[in-house]
Amino acid sequence: MMDIKEFLKKENKIAVVGASSNPDKWGFKVYNTLKRLGFEVYPVNPRHEKINNDTCYHDLKSLPEKPDVVITVVPPGITEEAVKECREIGIKKVWMQPGSESQKAVDFCKGNGIEVIYNICFVADGLKEKW
Repeated sequence: MMDIKEFLKKENKIAVVGASSNPDKWGFKVYNTLKRLGFEVYPVNPRHEKINNDTCYHDLKSLPEKPDVVITVVPPGITEEAVKECREIGIKKVWMQPGSESQKAVDFCKGNGIEVIYNICFVADGLKEKW
């Protein structure tokens, strides 16, 4: 298992793939929790122009800078595409929220030098490690 604390360093820039403006969705909860805690965080979702007045990006390639960590809060098939994009642009840490992971995406990360955390909820489990 990867060192969770490396993923939670305050200086990490984080992209949330599947960020949402719907308060009932985990994409909203993860994104807003990170913002509230003072992380530099980018929402990524092609369905939104803005989330809470923040520019929402269509994909990882359109971000203004490369994030240190990508958190996926999307169906497994979309995670599989997101990890390929991570490899293309050199992102080395991916956290797959429960339900967004697939063995194919996990294996892809492991086979391409991307540290991966999965089967652990970023909000409920990860953040309690740090705060």
